[in-house]
Amino acid sequence: MPELTQRRRLLVLAICCMSLLIVSLDNTVLNVALPSMRRELHADVAGMQWTIDAYTLVLASLLMLAGSTADRIGRRKVFMAGLVLFTLGSALCSLAPNLEALVAFRMVQAVGGSMLNPVAMSIITNTFTEPRARARAIGVWGGVVGISMAAGPLVGGVLTDSVGWRSIFWLNLPIGLLALFLTFRYVPESRAPRPRRVDPVGQLLVMVLLGSLTYAIIETDPVLAAVAGAALVALLLYEPRRAEPLIDLRFFRSAPFSGATVIAVCAFAALGGFLFVNTLYLQDVRGLSALDAGLYMLPMAALTFVCAPLSGRLVGSRGPRLPLLIAGVTMTTSGVLFAAFEAETSTPLLFTGYVLFGLGFGMVNAPITNTAVSGMPRAQAGVAAAVASTSRQIGQTLGVAVIGAVLAAGVPPASHTVGFVAASRPAWWIIAGCGLIVLLVGAATSGTWARATADRTARRLADPEPTPATH
Repeated sequence: MPELTQRRRLLVLAICCMSLLIVSLDNTVLNVALPSMRRELHADVAGMQWTIDAYTLVLASLLMLAGSTADRIGRRKVFMAGLVLFTLGSALCSLAPNLEALVAFRMVQAVGGSMLNPVAMSIITNTFTEPRARARAIGVWGGVVGISMAAGPLVGGVLTDSVGWRSIFWLNLPIGLLALFLTFRYVPESRAPRPRRVDPVGQLLVMVLLGSLTYAIIETDPVLAAVAGAALVALLLYEPRRAEPLIDLRFFRSAPFSGATVIAVCAFAALGGFLFVNTLYLQDVRGLSALDAGLYMLPMAALTFVCAPLSGRLVGSRGPRLPLLIAGVTMTTSGVLFAAFEAETSTPLLFTGYVLFGLGFGMVNAPITNTAVSGMPRAQAGVAAAVASTSRQIGQTLGVAVIGAVLAAGVPPASHTVGFVAASRPAWWIIAGCGLIVLLVGAATSGTWARATADRTARRLADPEPTPATH
């Protein structure tokens, strides 16, 4: 990538953030619209789960392929293709005649989305090469998630109440087209000097693993759970034999990288479950409109918006340990408030839980991203960023699947309100447990010994060891 002026680098960052905005906004807007979609499309809890998980599942399955493909054929080229597909998928979603079509069009969106976030992060990593500048840029990137969380429920509520849920997908059209034009004009092309070859078997195993696991949880199917287990074993046995695997398991020799992966899964599982439970509770149990539900969740979104750039600055100046500890403590406390003290039955406690969760989630994103890419050679930035993004999407997919399954087991099919509060207790304990894992893993993988493993891993990746096979 050619050397860019500071103004051009900031413009590239803004364009990349636009792609994150439409992907993140799409999820937060959709959550608020779930009850309206359920009524019009006559869907049950499982149907609502699939409107979210069909997207995150495909996204998680293709992120690593998109990252390595961008490193090989050109990051700008793949990024522009992703914008085209995501914008087209959004237009199709707004026209969906039934639940099955909506789920299918969400998958089209996801194919495009898989080419956006990891590729954008790779572009940012190769644009901001100085560690402190990169940490600040990643903090801005994380702040966009806060913007989407703040704007999504409000905008989604206004559109759902006034125009209808289909209009929420129209938001992506002007932003996607503008980002496409700006990318063509201002983002320089870049490639990895030594890109990886395609790993079709590894890609297939990842898709089988994630698809069968998600379906097994949502539909309670033990056969597919066994298929997921077999796919995982096959992946772990096959990938080390590849000269250039889809998932380079050597990445996980770095304790910070492995910790960031676990933290990403748990934090985003907590987020997916948190949004899913609260959206249904506020609208179905409390009887709020979509707009009022969005306003209720604004404290959580506002704290995420404020804390995300603060977390980026903390990571740049003091490292990831402090933001991770704050995130773990506050997310755990929020979950416990709902699980043990029934915070949803008291408005002050409800808002306290929202503030704590927003603070924690705002703190957790920048350490995940920075840890994932900063310890890796720049040539592998696309793959490393894709692993981090995949971990996020896997977490959100599993969070919605598990929490939805818990709610479906406790709430009678004929009613969406009877027994909802009691059924949500185990869900809140799961969310609290995810926060506790963030705390413990963050504390364990952010010390001196962990950084030493990251340095050793970076050296090995920069000077690859001989591989046992030549596939």
